[in-house]
Amino acid sequence: MKQDQPQIHVFKTDITEHCSNCEVTKKLNSHPEIQDWSIDCDDTDCVLRVVSKSINTNDIIELVLSAGHSCAELV
Repeated sequence: MKQDQPQIHVFKTDITEHCSNCEVTKKLNSHPEIQDWSIDCDDTDCVLRVVSKSINTNDIIELVLSAGHSCAELV
């Protein structure tokens, strides 16, 4: 279901550095439903924030897992 306003999804990951050539970066950058994303590598939880109007939490988790990283929703 699409929404009018973008949502910010927040996850705990094991992504310790932001690399422009990493698999997870390529997947997040190329996903058509992701408007913006960032990783706080200085945070203990290596927090990933994803902005999207339509992607769901499970799809983001699967995307990060498929790139070889751990990912769990922070609530």
